Amino acid sequence: MLDWTDRHYRYMARQISRHTWLYTEMIHAGAVVHGDALRFLNFSPIEMPLALQLGGSEPSKLAAAAKIAAEFGYNEINLNCGCPSPKVQKGAFGACLMNNVDLVAHCLNAMQDAVSIPISIKHRIGVDKQTEYQPLADFVGTLRRKTACRIFIVHARNAWLNGLSPKENREIPPLRYDYVYRLKREFPDLEIIINGGISTNAQIAEHLQHTDGVMIGREAYHNPMLMRDWDYLFYGSEHTPISHEELIHTLHAYAADQLIQNNSTILRHMVRHYLGLLHGQTGARRWRQILSDSRLQDNNADLILTAWNTAQPPL
Repeated sequence: MLDWTDRHYRYMARQISRHTWLYTEMIHAGAVVHGDALRFLNFSPIEMPLALQLGGSEPSKLAAAAKIAAEFGYNEINLNCGCPSPKVQKGAFGACLMNNVDLVAHCLNAMQDAVSIPISIKHRIGVDKQTEYQPLADFVGTLRRKTACRIFIVHARNAWLNGLSPKENREIPPLRYDYVYRLKREFPDLEIIINGGISTNAQIAEHLQHTDGVMIGREAYHNPMLMRDWDYLFYGSEHTPISHEELIHTLHAYAADQLIQNNSTILRHMVRHYLGLLHGQTGARRWRQILSDSRLQDNNADLILTAWNTAQPPL
């Protein structure tokens, strides 16, 4: 979710669900170690529980980045072994790491030796057109044996390293949920979390019959209010879910404060994450139009309220 699940999106998500575990966008370990760590790692405590997803393939650099992240207060560090983009492959990390399980083990061990918080991994069910289950089981089994990692987030599609764009890699390789279910049966001591193509609460409930958890990516971004019932449905919470109106006013206050507190933040940085809030609702198109028009350059958070009021049906 590079460039998507930044701190502004996560603030919004936490207003919708109090209990859902949130993940950052993938951040390269080198950017944390050699760049502006505050810029890449800063977050609001309200976002917790929160996991940082790191990209990279150098154990020492990943360990250094994990240590810095732990000092910031993250609850978990996740190693990305699932991204198939050419840019990521050029850096020798992401999905191509599945072809070198020993290196992945070194990376996970270096990270875990550096911190006391959990280290997890996100990966695909296979690479390129490999269709057998056993290579996936061997990959997971080797990491179970050689590392302390016990949290495996499994995107139930192969990653094709050549011939497909990142978008096509999310759509063309077939989903094999049965492979992820089988992993849970064969490795019952591991926490197996399923990911890929899941878009409804009914689907989530079904997957939870076979796995320990469900990760939702793009559907939770394009239709954020999908998360509104998760606390009740999946965490047993009895608090009243937030309404659209409550959320809009909360986000207006947040945006206004961010514009005052941080000179480098502009309104577009925040409202681009709000476009899907009225997904499927009357007035959704007008809402998106106003939050995408030229008035954004004025950096006036009141535009959020203008969009909301304009999108409401006439009495």
